[in-house]
Amino acid sequence: MTDEDGSRRPSRAERLLGGAAQPTARAPRPPRPEAPAAVVRAALVAAVEAALLIGGALVILWLTLTSDPDSVGRALAEVVYVGIFGVALAAAAVGLRRVSAWARGPVVVLQILLGLFGYSTAFPGGQPLLGVPLIVLAVAELYLLATPEARLAFYER
Repeated sequence: MTDEDGSRRPSRAERLLGGAAQPTARAPRPPRPEAPAAVVRAALVAAVEAALLIGGALVILWLTLTSDPDSVGRALAEVVYVGIFGVALAAAAVGLRRVSAWARGPVVVLQILLGLFGYSTAFPGGQPLLGVPLIVLAVAELYLLATPEARLAFYER
């Protein structure tokens, strides 16, 4: 129905129950702050570590399938753990590049774990060519995230 002036009159159901919801305009997103150079470098180091972890998981899987491990279940569990750490670190690297507040904590925790793994591989394990680069990458990542510009970038979020 229409009124005398030509406008549409609400129906009885619309008057009693209310009309259909109208979509609201989306609130504008605040602009993302530019990532400081230290955070960009930290994201790059985390991405390199993630690629190495995922590659390591694939190598362990290949060795498990082509050889005779002591425990197939333990070897496959190692593939899963290393793969999960690699994927988590890759996601956190993207978060670091976007200066997302959630990304810094997982990266720090994984760096501590990688540093401990690198130490146990390099010295008690007798594989310094594998362990020392892990230690260097973990220390570099922790240093980049501890710089004043990186801390300030995450503090402002």
